Formats: sequence, C-alpha cells, structure tokens
Amino acid sequence: MRAVVIVPTYDEVENIEGLLRAVRAAAPGVGILVVDDASPDGTAVRAEAVGAELGRVDVLRRPGKDGLGNAYRAGFAHALASGHDVLVTIDADFSFDPAVIPSLLAEVEAGSDVAIGSRYVTGGSTPDWPIHRRALSRYGNRYTGWVLGLPIRDATSGFRAYRRSVLEAISYETTQANGYAFMTELAFRIVATGGRITELPIEFRDRRWGTSKMSGRIIVESMGRVSWWGAREKVRRIRSGNRATMAGSPPA
Repeated sequence: MRAVVIVPTYDEVENIEGLLRAVRAAAPGVGILVVDDASPDGTAVRAEAVGAELGRVDVLRRPGKDGLGNAYRAGFAHALASGHDVLVTIDADFSFDPAVIPSLLAEVEAGSDVAIGSRYVTGGSTPDWPIHRRALSRYGNRYTGWVLGLPIRDATSGFRAYRRSVLEAISYETTQANGYAFMTELAFRIVATGGRITELPIEFRDRRWGTSKMSGRIIVESMGRVSWWGAREKVRRIRSGNRATMAGSPPA
C-alpha cells in the first residue's frame, strides 16, 4: 500500500523540520504532504527546504488561512490524485508521536478502514492537561458518541490512518465542518456506511512550541454541529420508521 502522511500547517516553522524528520525516521517508506495555509512565519519555505533533503515531501501551498477542514479536504484530494492507498493525518505540533504511525498503518493493512490514535481507550492518556481541560474533552467525546451513536471513544482525535476506499465511499469532499468537528463528521459518515474503525491507545501531549489553534469558536462549532447531526439523524429514523409502519399497514 502506498501511504502518505498529511500535515496541515499554519505558523509551525518551529515544529515542521523536527516533525518531518521524525515522520521519516518512524516510517521511512511513506510520503509526506504538508498543506500550508500561507503561514506568514515561513513554514512552507522551511518544509520545502527540509523536503528537498529528505525526498518524497510535497508542500501544497494554499492562498490563505481557511480552516482545518478545508486544509484536509485539499490534502485528501491531492493525495488521492497522486495514487495513495492510505492517508495518515497528524498535527504538526508533536501532540501526536510519529512513532505510532507504523501501528496505525498495520491496523489498516490488517483490514480496518480507519485506525484512530485514541486518548480515551485503555492505555491512552493526556498527561499534560489540567483537570478542567481533560474533563471538557472526555465528556465532549462521550456526548458526541451518545448523540451520534458512534462506537468509538475519541471522535475528535486528528491522528488517524484512512483507507482510500472509505474516504471515497463517504464522499469526503462534501463534508461541511471546518474545525475539529471535521474529524467527527468523517467518523459519523464512516460508521453510517458500515466502515470498520479501530482505536489504538496514544499519549497526547501539548505542543512543544508555538501557539495552540484551539479556540472557543472551534469548540462551539463542534458541539453545535454534533447536536444538529444528532437531531437530523433522529428525525430521519422517525420518518423511516413511519414509512415502514405505513407500508406494513393493512388497507382500510
């Protein structure tokens, strides 16, 4: 399988070189695609320079900062057009350990459609987080799983490996979410189409350098979309049930 690691970036010049080298050391056979949203700090320039040394590193320059979801949709399109069979997503800030990439790829090779690096399965952890942040994330994920009926513990993790066929089956390009809700939207669609998802425990650490991209607006978007998707799905099921009942009713 041809695999590529997709790294969305905005002002990650302090992290990108180390991340690219760590990915290549952990998974020498994979390609790397940096999707940069016109970082004013020169992230794309640094990525291109390191990529010229490492080889098999592409930098997709986008015209401006346009959200995580749009960055990934552009990255997916580029990677699929380039013929890759497995797409791995990872943040640039070292929150996720690149050493786990081979394990995610092994899960897909073994038959999973998606392998998720999860903070909330046995063995997963968030050691640097204060209690309030840990509670917000954990219970936010529980709420998401309950509302959407997802059989996964970490619906918002951005550390994943996707089989090409499952992304094509869910028409990823028609997704709407643009923050971390994008990860939830993908998981929701994959579960709805019967895709096989597995979770591997990971240790999630706060970024080493730079500024977090998480904001209140992103959290509000995520919870709002989850609630809307859940309500829409409930209405759909009710309507389907009513149609089935009417179809089975004897004529008057």
